[in-house]
Amino acid sequence: MRILTVGAGGIGGYFGGRLLEKGEDVTFLVRETRKQQLEQNGLVVESIHGDMKFASPKAITAGEKAADFDVILLSTKAYHLQGAIEDIRTYVNEKTVILPLLNGIAHMDALTAAFGEEKVLGGLCYIETTLDGNGKVVQTSPIHDFVFGERSGEKTEPIRKLQEAFSGTKANFRLSENIEQEMWHKYLFISTLSGVTSLFRSPIGPIREQEFGLATVKSVLEEASAVMKGIGAPLADGIEEAHVQKINEIGYEMKSSLQRDMEKLQAIEADHFFGYLLEKSKDLGLEAPVIAAVYANLKVYEKNSL
Repeated sequence: MRILTVGAGGIGGYFGGRLLEKGEDVTFLVRETRKQQLEQNGLVVESIHGDMKFASPKAITAGEKAADFDVILLSTKAYHLQGAIEDIRTYVNEKTVILPLLNGIAHMDALTAAFGEEKVLGGLCYIETTLDGNGKVVQTSPIHDFVFGERSGEKTEPIRKLQEAFSGTKANFRLSENIEQEMWHKYLFISTLSGVTSLFRSPIGPIREQEFGLATVKSVLEEASAVMKGIGAPLADGIEEAHVQKINEIGYEMKSSLQRDMEKLQAIEADHFFGYLLEKSKDLGLEAPVIAAVYANLKVYEKNSL
């Protein structure tokens, strides 16, 4: 199977590296500066699950000719999505499927509009990883999960081929028969965690200790859940209580990736996460005042910092 990984950053570099380590045919679609970095230093991954180094990984830039790909792994940030869609058009043929790993849901509409419903699979990942100043992928947490599946739940021929290609790696690639629900569950959790940690500019531990901090956690969760259910998201019964419990159990110093991006004065996914929820809440006639406060906070950050 020929695999095109869009980007060789924290997520694309890590999972693409694990597939290379297994012996799969992986090519990275990157910008010119990253391509030069890979040519000079190779793909270097430092991980608690075992380090990897590939001296000459295959890398192309948008527009370069390449043989047909069976699957395109898409792990860009949401604010790079439209550019990524244009970059990969050349590499999508009648047999190619696209497997996005973005957080949230709004990207699914953009991808299906561009390539068709039958081309776009469901996917998500759970991993803490980053790219250091020298281009090394650094992965530090025990969790390195990659979840994928047909949005219909069917085990189609492309899914069977992917399952075979992903098996036997040193990361947790898992086929889901209910990937849409899992994507919505992650969106609900990430929206809550990133919303409150960015609003309070704090790790989750100190927020939990405050009466009104924990109340804010529950308010974001309840508002987001109401919107998602209102638009027909397949949330499981009791998922809200399960997410509250999870937030109470995660590490005291845990920060969301969105909050870390703000601390680095980097671009954030405010519209993708919270703008989408507010737009849907208006359509439904639902009030979402805490999510609106989170969104306003992020837009002020964007205006003053970017």
